[in-house]
Amino acid sequence: MARILLGAIVIVAIAAGAFLWYTAERAFYDPVAFQPGAEIRLVPLTSDQPEAIVVEGIEGIDADSSPIKFRACFRTPLSLAMLTETYREYDGAEPLVAPSGFDCFDAEAIGKALETGEALAFLSEPNIHPGVDRVVAVFPDGRAFAWHQLNGNLAE
Repeated sequence: MARILLGAIVIVAIAAGAFLWYTAERAFYDPVAFQPGAEIRLVPLTSDQPEAIVVEGIEGIDADSSPIKFRACFRTPLSLAMLTETYREYDGAEPLVAPSGFDCFDAEAIGKALETGEALAFLSEPNIHPGVDRVVAVFPDGRAFAWHQLNGNLAE
């Protein structure tokens, strides 16, 4: 009898773990269509209105279940010098881990590059959702990544 009960507990625990993994890694995420009006934009130094930038090979994911599930990977031909002279940098950028199935986005590597100054972060969309900014990090070789991050302004 104890073996049957123990076996049932193990089976339930495995099923619950599989369900939890699925909801965290696969459920709710959908590919993002980057078309006019939904392109990658940055906020210029001279304005508060974000403007589209040139990007190539973009892929992204998002989910309606949370405003911070957005992630994107792409390339841009724009140099870091041009970007820093034209667009607002973003202090305190901290990329969030992406689901394992979206392997182009390595939050740990991006975060380390931001800390060392190898990559630079820019404000893409302030308050894209209440209390959430879209941030873009760009590397010198043109690799770029975008994500949503809490900005501490939930009242807005």
